[in-house]
Amino acid sequence: MEKVVKIHIEKLPEGPYLATSEDVQGLVAQGRTVSEVLEIARDVARKLMEAQAERSGNLALPSLEDSFDYPLIVNA
Repeated sequence: MEKVVKIHIEKLPEGPYLATSEDVQGLVAQGRTVSEVLEIARDVARKLMEAQAERSGNLALPSLEDSFDYPLIVNA
């Protein structure tokens, strides 16, 4: 089942992007582009959520709804 995880992305002074999350403890990802950091963050979140579910059961994250807002980033 797909879950919604809010992440925070910031551009570091050195150039890459850093993603963290208050929803998934321990989620930290770094990438050269927003797309890359999102892909890495998705993989890290999945692994952390699987480990947490094995230890303590179900996660208290909202499920993906049929309709939601999503920021689309376009390089124009």
